Amino acid sequence: MIHVQYPCDILIKPGVTIVINDVVNQPIVRYKADPERFYTLMVLDLDVPPDSEWLIWLVGNIPGCDVNRGQTLAAYDNRRSMDSRNIHRIVFLAFKQYLELDFDEILIPEGEKASRNKFDCHRFARKYALGNPIAANFFLAEWQWRWTPQFITLEME
Repeated sequence: MIHVQYPCDILIKPGVTIVINDVVNQPIVRYKADPERFYTLMVLDLDVPPDSEWLIWLVGNIPGCDVNRGQTLAAYDNRRSMDSRNIHRIVFLAFKQYLELDFDEILIPEGEKASRNKFDCHRFARKYALGNPIAANFFLAEWQWRWTPQFITLEME
């Protein structure tokens, strides 16, 4: 299992429901890993229509489980407007790489939305021969709109 902790000691246990405002900042992520191997971490929203995946975070070439030393391919960004459902499934997936990879992906910075829509984790995993995930976790993000600093800019757009 991937251990996920957001600021203010919010621990993610599989299937827990969390208000979206509590998970807009990058979490601390840990999983059982060989420190001599490289890993890829994907975080996806599975409930963005129409039947697609929204890429929240993507880091490759992670030495062991030290995500901060990995190669960021998509910066963590869990700020977006609610699409269709009030509850969204957010999934964390960790893959063991066979070797250090030369990713040919363009960095997706925080705030960039167009490149995150319709991400296909299966296609990405096949492209880089990642195989099946070695660890996972998920939670349910509940959209409860409040006037907080994180969402004022979204409401004004």
